[in-house]
Amino acid sequence: MCDTLVALRNSTNDGSVIFGKNSNRPQNEVQLIIYAPKTKYSNGEKVKCTFISIPQVSETAAVLLSQPWWMWGAEIGANEYGVVIGNEAIATKEPLNETGLLGMDLLRLGLERGKSAKEALDIIIDLLENYGQGGIHLQPGINYHNSMIIADPNEAYVIETAGDWWIVEIVKNFRSISNDISIRGKGNLRRKGIIQHAIEAGYCKDDDDFDFALTFASHQPLPSYIDCTMRQLSENENAITPALMMEFLRDHDGNICRHRSSQITAGSMVSHLKKDIGKSIHWFTGSMLACLSIFKPYIFPIEGQRVLDAKPYAEINPNWFWKRHAEYVKPFVRKPTKEKPDRNAYISKLRSEEQDLIVKVDNIISKENKINDFITQIKSLNEEAWTKSEELIT
Repeated sequence: MCDTLVALRNSTNDGSVIFGKNSNRPQNEVQLIIYAPKTKYSNGEKVKCTFISIPQVSETAAVLLSQPWWMWGAEIGANEYGVVIGNEAIATKEPLNETGLLGMDLLRLGLERGKSAKEALDIIIDLLENYGQGGIHLQPGINYHNSMIIADPNEAYVIETAGDWWIVEIVKNFRSISNDISIRGKGNLRRKGIIQHAIEAGYCKDDDDFDFALTFASHQPLPSYIDCTMRQLSENENAITPALMMEFLRDHDGNICRHRSSQITAGSMVSHLKKDIGKSIHWFTGSMLACLSIFKPYIFPIEGQRVLDAKPYAEINPNWFWKRHAEYVKPFVRKPTKEKPDRNAYISKLRSEEQDLIVKVDNIISKENKINDFITQIKSLNEEAWTKSEELIT
């Protein structure tokens, strides 16, 4: 079960937009921090996504992504224009396609092609209607439809899909999504004909009976993880900071930081979206389990910060930090709420290191630095964060 959260400017401590996501995936599925620079393309070129190729656009934005190692798309990411997207798996009554665009492909395409949250939303909708979603995952038997939160420094949207049908809710103050359909009623925007389709398919009786979450869900939506994350946001409204969002993602009481044998939190991201998008900061773990990882700051332009090339990889490299970190924390993974002195000591040390990074970032933000100086200082902290992370597992 994944979780994606967003708090808009009227719900945060400093009037920014703060976004967070845990990507929960099969236990041994490495997740990498990858970067694709802004790129221009010739007319007629194609982009090879995970399973299908589609026409490429004339120019793509620079994107920073947390990507399961074997696919083209990504679970979470940001682009140079301050747009961020997090993806969730959901089950619906609509049939699953064996090929098409993965939800993660749609996410990356939205970030590469959208200069605002609304533009990215419209691009994803257009791609969904034209190419459909589908494809079998690396682990047999995993196939699903998708929901997303799409945000920028001004606004945010929730889009939930069922096959090539879609519905959208405009976020007002704060919102979270998990692995159940959550948009109630008719939403704020929806695909033309969706209600008639639901009636003809026998999902609902008539227009008055249409309620997207109840109509399209393959099972009764459960008041589970989304209740926990919405409560976190509600109880902290007007006080939400990037550091607090990180703590939301580390929650064990609600199973937000996931430690199950079949599925773990494989990567996490928190974005601090500023009106001056050049000063937006994106924090990535680049390792499994938010509770056992340091969030590392990134800023656009990404050059000079630690990333891998944006491409599917043919095999897992045992030297990737994700793999080495996973081996080191293996004794700490089980029963996360149980007292364990060696784990407690490790967590205490990494929290101290991370808090030091957060304080340094906050100090940089508080000063009237020129943009080039600001970027240089954050990039220096990116290297410091990675150095500290390496030292902790050595």
